[in-house]
Amino acid sequence: MDDQPWVFLDVETTGANPVFDRITEIGLVEVGRDGRTVEWSSLVNPGFRIPPTIQTITGITDDMVALAPAFSEIARPLLARLEGKLLVAHNARFDYGFLRNEFRRAGHRYASRVLCTVKLSRRLYPLEARHNLDTLIARHGIACEARHRALGDARAIWRIVDFWRCSIEPARFAAAMDVLVKAPAVPAGLPDGALDGIPEAPGVYLFYGENDSVLYVGKSVNLRSRVLSHFAGDHRDAKDMKIAQQVRRVDWIETAGELGALIEEARLVKNLAPVYNRRLRRSTELCAWHWRAEEPAAAPRLVTARELDPERFDDLHGLFRSRAAALEGLREIALAHQLCPIVLGLENGNGPCFAHQLKRCRGTCVGKETRAAHGLRLAAALAQLKMRPWPFKGRVGVRENGARALIVLERWCYIGTACTDAELAEFAEKRTQPVFDADTYKILSRYFASSRRDYRVVDLAA
Repeated sequence: MDDQPWVFLDVETTGANPVFDRITEIGLVEVGRDGRTVEWSSLVNPGFRIPPTIQTITGITDDMVALAPAFSEIARPLLARLEGKLLVAHNARFDYGFLRNEFRRAGHRYASRVLCTVKLSRRLYPLEARHNLDTLIARHGIACEARHRALGDARAIWRIVDFWRCSIEPARFAAAMDVLVKAPAVPAGLPDGALDGIPEAPGVYLFYGENDSVLYVGKSVNLRSRVLSHFAGDHRDAKDMKIAQQVRRVDWIETAGELGALIEEARLVKNLAPVYNRRLRRSTELCAWHWRAEEPAAAPRLVTARELDPERFDDLHGLFRSRAAALEGLREIALAHQLCPIVLGLENGNGPCFAHQLKRCRGTCVGKETRAAHGLRLAAALAQLKMRPWPFKGRVGVRENGARALIVLERWCYIGTACTDAELAEFAEKRTQPVFDADTYKILSRYFASSRRDYRVVDLAA
């Protein structure tokens, strides 16, 4: 700690999402190489009302921030205090994410090495189960004059780390620090510091090569961890090795949660056609089998993407990227369930099918089984491929992790993401026919079928 300046920081905010929520207070303790400390704090006007629950937790009210400066007004002097210092925070992903987004909105770029005291506590005290700030304050007997206020918490974090530095064997403390603060390996084609600003947040990342060609698009609930994993020294994946050799620029888009990242990844892959993405590419031959149990004698009919109607998914089975894949899929079902290829329309002819000659058909084609019985078995076989009907009355918005942004959806189709009421009203006015996409359908059907509870559905049908 003696050979570098540190800044211990805490922020209070309007919510938990650094993309859509805002900072209401900043407090920091600067620790110089000589050990001297300088404290600074400021309330911040977030530009909108603070939720009542947050006001109760922090004690920071709308009246208190009404005359406070906006972040853009304090951005430049705050940046001067932070630059060149190791940023230390408790659950640093949260504070660093909010700082980076606020600086970005104010027109400044901020990137720093970061030390998370939650992670440091886990390394220093691996047998302890809890590492939240209240627990550490109580465990180590640390004074905290103003809990849940930015400067009070920043002081507590500084005192906790100073306690560890003085009470733990220096080599062990330094080793734990080295692991957590160690700079990531950067591919030769990227400039120094190119990976410093990548947040530990959900989103989509893009790798660019020569002439800004898009090499790869990926998504993660932790962008920083995922991007760095591509450039790990062992290069277990040949694709990662090629990307590391060719990458010249890295960009990313933060989202409120996993659903936003999944949808954005699928959209970008289709629009940009990256070199090393194969999955999620646009399919021009998308098709499905149309068959109604009420008409058991009828053969399944192959319908193309242009004919797919999300309002009538009850009669659709499977999503295939080509006509050949759809035919192969139906042949596999016929073989597995001893269904008749002639009845299914896979073979022409009036007599026994070839499968019956091999004892792989129960004989509907020769009258041994009725069309009705065959239809019942076909219905059971196709059940596993049956398309799910849209589970809502109409258009809905999905709000992830309490964010203000709404992911607008209609009949398994992605309409867009609205961050303001004006954008939501614009989507309502357009009311264009949703464009069905197989990957979006699969993403949404899996998402809504899961047991997760980190999102809320808002009815927008009206």
